[in-house]
Amino acid sequence: MSDEIEKLKMHSPDLTQDNIAKIRALFPGCVTEAAGEDGKLRLAVDFDQLRQELSDSIVEGPQERYHLNWPGKREALITANAPIAKTLRPARDESVDFDTTQNLFIEGDNLEALKLLQETYLGKVKMIYIDPPYNTGSDFIYRDDFSTTAGEHQEQSGERNEAGERLVANLESDGRFHSNWLKMIYSRLRLAKNLLSDDGILFVSIDDNEAANLRRICDEVFGEKNFCAQFIWNTEGNTDNQYAIKVNHEYVLAFYRDKEHSDRAIGRVIDPNTPEDSNLRKGYADNNINKNNPENPPAIMTLPAGFPASVEELKYLAKPVDEAFFEAANAEKYISDSLKAKYDIEAKSGLPVKLDDLVIENSVLTKPCRIYVGMANRNKLQEFINNDCNPVLEDGQPISFYINANAAVRYRKKNEKPRNILSVLRNFGTTEKTKTYLKKMGIFYDYPKPVGLLEYLVKVGADEGGLVLDFFAGSSSVFEAVHSANCSDGKPRRVVAVQIPERLDPAKKEQKSAYEFCVQSNVAPNLAEISKERIRRAGQKVLQGECHPDWNKDVGFRVLKIDSSNMADVFYTPDQTSQADLLARVDNVKPDRTAEDLLFQVLLDWGVDLTLPIRRETVLGKTVFFVADTALMACFDDGISEDLVKELAGHAPMRIVFKDTGFADDQTKINVRQIFKAMSPETEVKAI
Repeated sequence: MSDEIEKLKMHSPDLTQDNIAKIRALFPGCVTEAAGEDGKLRLAVDFDQLRQELSDSIVEGPQERYHLNWPGKREALITANAPIAKTLRPARDESVDFDTTQNLFIEGDNLEALKLLQETYLGKVKMIYIDPPYNTGSDFIYRDDFSTTAGEHQEQSGERNEAGERLVANLESDGRFHSNWLKMIYSRLRLAKNLLSDDGILFVSIDDNEAANLRRICDEVFGEKNFCAQFIWNTEGNTDNQYAIKVNHEYVLAFYRDKEHSDRAIGRVIDPNTPEDSNLRKGYADNNINKNNPENPPAIMTLPAGFPASVEELKYLAKPVDEAFFEAANAEKYISDSLKAKYDIEAKSGLPVKLDDLVIENSVLTKPCRIYVGMANRNKLQEFINNDCNPVLEDGQPISFYINANAAVRYRKKNEKPRNILSVLRNFGTTEKTKTYLKKMGIFYDYPKPVGLLEYLVKVGADEGGLVLDFFAGSSSVFEAVHSANCSDGKPRRVVAVQIPERLDPAKKEQKSAYEFCVQSNVAPNLAEISKERIRRAGQKVLQGECHPDWNKDVGFRVLKIDSSNMADVFYTPDQTSQADLLARVDNVKPDRTAEDLLFQVLLDWGVDLTLPIRRETVLGKTVFFVADTALMACFDDGISEDLVKELAGHAPMRIVFKDTGFADDQTKINVRQIFKAMSPETEVKAI
């Protein structure tokens, strides 16, 4: 085994090759080797053979099948899988509580962000909420072309603006009105799915323009069986317009990552419109046992002496019936209205027929009493009786039975965490009121989603805590919603938001105030700056209210900005680099990058949580980063000696990384692995 220190690859994973490996595991005969454009061999799929493997008849060519298709779909799939040589660079001066916060704000293109987060947050996100641009014909959508590197050409062609934003108008007249939007959302949803945990859930806000297509895309990406709900949000908006039908609703489409975990995916949440006197708010369900219908035919059940009651004393005389009663009842299989009238059975109250006198003293039956009734809980009632009238479990919750003051048998089932989630979302605030709320905070943004709506969805999707992701952050309403939810219930939720720095146009009336705010604040006039400032102000506002004692009051956020790799081009294209270039680039790190820049690219490449606490110390004259103490240690200084290596090995870190050119001499570089083998054999040692 070589003692050479393993190098970090320093780019996002190649998902195409990962997917091919999965196919190879299932169908090894369908994967072969093929030469790429660079002449190097790579794994490739034999699609003809794969189609045959998945067919029970001879495949001669394309066959008709049910699926969603549009121009650019295959390109979107390739775009989603293609690796990028990008990184996340920390911006301490724009952050709040940088070293300790567990929240992230990522500034940049969200497709690039999703690619960069694939290893770090694979299967770790509990809930995703996104509010993508609605396809109205005048909105802007993202154009994703990672094969093009000539920024000047993109700017001249209109694919990028001067700020480097990849934006393009999706006009209905261009013939790709739906296709452009579908291409944009498809690649992002495919990557987002990877990040969700098994009990994770996705929420997407949408309007009528693309609701149907979005549903079909999610059916394809997540699977039809994982559909959760298509919520209708009553926007309560202004209906004073000239449209034939006033539209005052939008949708929130919800999909499980895996419906097998649906009970954990959605929280035990009660819709705030539920009446205050509802049993759901009391923490238990309390109802009659009788179900007089053909599915629950009546039968005789004997309630034993000692059966509990909710009243101290009660005497209810037996109903005078004869054999004809039982003959008629058995013939009809349930107590019909005519039978009830014939034998004077209380139809409206739903009382069972008492075949013996029912006598209660000291809140219990004094002697057995036979009742004749149809019931849905017959087996549980018998189990309760067999358990000496002590509570039994149903769905993990205790259930008990008793006789009430009307001589009816009822059940009471505890439900410490009831659930009442309705598909129609009402009274959660409006866009206009939220816009006014933000103005009072000094933030200017059009069409913000109400915090109340998003807080409710956060509690539905991350009831017990977990990581919440929003990669169309806008003004970061989700950030505030997570803080508000945490403040109210103390649950340990974290949030990651992604927003492209879309430039604000002062010529547009709706953006003029926001533009002026940025200029006055001496920041770049773009949406990301509005978003960050909203998080800062909203966080302080939340802290001014009454907070749950269990909440850690983390309203900070660590700003990370998407940028080109920290590594010089020679790192990625060694075959295109001359010997003269190598002499000029002894250090393979770009000269304008800091040690902390390198640290975050290492965290990404190693798949380490980007919100772990970071401590910087000077050890033997060198700067050393401690991430979550010993989860990862890093030193990117030059002149690293064996003494320093031994000192760091004494901490027994899980991982450690050095700069490949940072060792004092070749012998030290050679001895690093041996030192760690001897002093801390479990440590992963790598270099950049």
